[in-house]
Amino acid sequence: MNNTLLDQIGNTPLVKSIALNTNPNVSLYFKMEGDNPGGSVKDRAAYNMIKTALESGAIDKSSKLIEATSGNTGIALAMIAGIYKLNIELVMPASATKERVQTMRAYGATVTLHPDGIEGARDYADDKVTKEGYFSFNQFSNEDNWKAHYKTTGPEIWRDTNGTVTHFVSSMGTTGTIMGTSTYLKEQHKVIQIVGVQPTDGSSIPGIRKWPKEYLPAIFDSSKVDRVMEVSQEESIAMTKRLAREEGILAGMSSGGCTTAALRLASELESGIVVSIICDRGDRYLSSGLFE
Repeated sequence: MNNTLLDQIGNTPLVKSIALNTNPNVSLYFKMEGDNPGGSVKDRAAYNMIKTALESGAIDKSSKLIEATSGNTGIALAMIAGIYKLNIELVMPASATKERVQTMRAYGATVTLHPDGIEGARDYADDKVTKEGYFSFNQFSNEDNWKAHYKTTGPEIWRDTNGTVTHFVSSMGTTGTIMGTSTYLKEQHKVIQIVGVQPTDGSSIPGIRKWPKEYLPAIFDSSKVDRVMEVSQEESIAMTKRLAREEGILAGMSSGGCTTAALRLASELESGIVVSIICDRGDRYLSSGLFE
């Protein structure tokens, strides 16, 4: 038996909604990404980005690594970099919850908090790459981000629904999850509908973004998304609480936002098999007041 922690990334459960979905002709399934060892969907991309960079010789144990992150990618990179004995600095918005910061530091990463949000963190990391010789995985433009989901998330959903999935719903941040999963599922059956979730104007939902044009992820291809649904911060918070109380799923606010969109979609359909991403676990948000 030769299973390592890295072998446990992926193959997350697909569980059926038992309370929130009230359309008897539609089955809603949650893809439980919090079951990854680092606690989120970002384990997949982080592992693929690090492994590919090591295999190609782009990095080695002497490399100075840096990455801007809103949280989950940073935790995943910190965990996997520690296993490979790589040094990494993670740059986060100063508003990040203390659980996220402490988790990254526990894995051995250096954490820098930036006052100007994720855009400021991205600019800071880019500056260190340009001026100080750091290497950034740059999850926003790294093909190995979305390819992780092409190789794993998409095939798992197709397999676990026995090829019957009709709609896939995903929040959009770096857009790696929706790009890779869409690419795979559309290859299996081009009529499968891909639905992306964005925040309404003025809403702040960790993990879901509506990017300014100059910060739009380079890996994003709008032709791979059939529909974009917007959800508010208030809706996302309320649904996150309902997920915990009614489905027994303790997750973050982005999962509440994604579920809000998935339920809205399910209510419109005459029939279908809807799969929605539960991005991470909720225990890393306990200090934020999300569940109060």
